[in-house]
Amino acid sequence: MNAHSDAGANIERYKSYTTKAEAAALHFVFVADTAGVRESTVEAMSRSGRVVGFEPTTLLAALAMTTKKIGLVATASTTFNEPYNLARVFASLDHLSCGRVGWNVVTSANPFEAQNFNLRELPPHDERYERAAEFAEVVEGLWDSWADDAFVKQRDDGIFFDPHKVNFLNHVGKYFATRGPLNISRSPQGYPVIAQAGSSPTGTWFAGRYGELIFTAQQSIEDAKEFYKSVKGFARDFGRWDADLLVMPGIVPIVAPTTQEAEEKRQALQSLIHEDIAVELAKRLLGYVMDVDKLSLDEPVPDDLGETNNMQSRQKLLLDTAREKRLTVRQLAASLAIGRGHLVCVGSPSEIVDQMEQFHTEGAADGFIIMPPTFPDGLDDFVQLIIPELRRRKLFRSEYNGATLRENLGLRRPGNKRTDQMGNEPIAPVV
Repeated sequence: MNAHSDAGANIERYKSYTTKAEAAALHFVFVADTAGVRESTVEAMSRSGRVVGFEPTTLLAALAMTTKKIGLVATASTTFNEPYNLARVFASLDHLSCGRVGWNVVTSANPFEAQNFNLRELPPHDERYERAAEFAEVVEGLWDSWADDAFVKQRDDGIFFDPHKVNFLNHVGKYFATRGPLNISRSPQGYPVIAQAGSSPTGTWFAGRYGELIFTAQQSIEDAKEFYKSVKGFARDFGRWDADLLVMPGIVPIVAPTTQEAEEKRQALQSLIHEDIAVELAKRLLGYVMDVDKLSLDEPVPDDLGETNNMQSRQKLLLDTAREKRLTVRQLAASLAIGRGHLVCVGSPSEIVDQMEQFHTEGAADGFIIMPPTFPDGLDDFVQLIIPELRRRKLFRSEYNGATLRENLGLRRPGNKRTDQMGNEPIAPVV
């Protein structure tokens, strides 16, 4: 295996991955994040290459300077940030990248994050989403601080901006109070693209209300169809069109010229996974409600696990899978080590594209989040083997068709909900 063990904190690695993705005309690169280590034991931490990594928005600023067309999406939590700061950060990144940035909105599901921010544990699941909804409303309001044409910069008159085209938000809510305006002009995309990955009932509601790129983990086309229908239904309830949000399940492609070679590659990957890592991953994705250390790894996964306060949708997905396939703890842990609950596709290029095409044509996906099992080899395999087959079937483009991430995704540019309605009267500040 040629996997890069230093990729988490090596800018040259990230630049090389992003350059390859841009050359292939992929829509965006996505940087996941958690504000703390994920592992519960030092032993598991010592075997994890994800213990260190760049803060995503900082990384995106660097990648914006080395790329021209590919989108750049970063994760930032609504639980451990303030709306004004994140609104300013992502608007700034959108300007720096000339309109290629997206914000992956998360509510944080890692209990160890809470302990880094003056808390002993995470706030309750639904409370985190309630805070996130107000957070998103405030951020969008701040992104609407200025009309697109507010900054007239009239040298002769000494007027920098039209005073009738500024909005002081003056928000006072349950969780936040923000005066505004944002001290940066409206971003090239209006709003940076909003990504969201909640699949619990509350998370799906949130995705339908605010999300534009919807990341999800689905193990079967039937479950994917059900989720697709649900989240689009929530969006319609809020007066949105189906085209306003794109549902993208994560897939882990293990591809080779033949099915046998692909299966051999999967087995080789599986053989490299240490038991400590597999078990730790099972504990985390099941929401830390099962004390794996006190169970025999060859016992069946218990049916009576309590509901987690972490990733509720992922816990349900994995328990349903374990029940359906009658998996032991060891078997579940092994299956998670490569896919982390996402669909692992193993086969030749035509076999994998057959699966992708079926998901798309049968209303289970608008696109996919590609999660290569290793870097750089897994990314190279996808670019060299799967993309040519997608293009042969006219399912994927050969070049970018727009300048911004929104244009390349086919998402509309949002109008300014506040300054567009102001007429000639500014919304005044509260003193």
